[in-house]
Amino acid sequence: MKTYVELWKAKAAWNDLSKEERGNYMNALGPAIQQLLDNGVKIISWGVNDSSTYNRVDYDFFAVWTFPNDEATQSFEKMVEGAGWYNYFDQVNAKGDSSTPQEVIGKMIEL
Repeated sequence: MKTYVELWKAKAAWNDLSKEERGNYMNALGPAIQQLLDNGVKIISWGVNDSSTYNRVDYDFFAVWTFPNDEATQSFEKMVEGAGWYNYFDQVNAKGDSSTPQEVIGKMIEL
């Protein structure tokens, strides 16, 4: 299983859209998200990056997903790119195998 984390913030192109245009764009994403869920992808959390977060990263929103495998994450990445998401949002991503704290700490020690 893969854990996938997205962090994003709006670009000027998004801010230049009317609220109606923004709503239409986001509503068009609904069926694609539903298809992901139907194919075993799980939404762990979506949220707004709290401004009071210590050492806050400069992104306003986040999403945490789990995907069944690498192929599913690659399909998701192509879908996001194909939807023109990166025209409107500055985004960074992180992906990795779901693991335990002990396993990650072990890898950190090995660095």
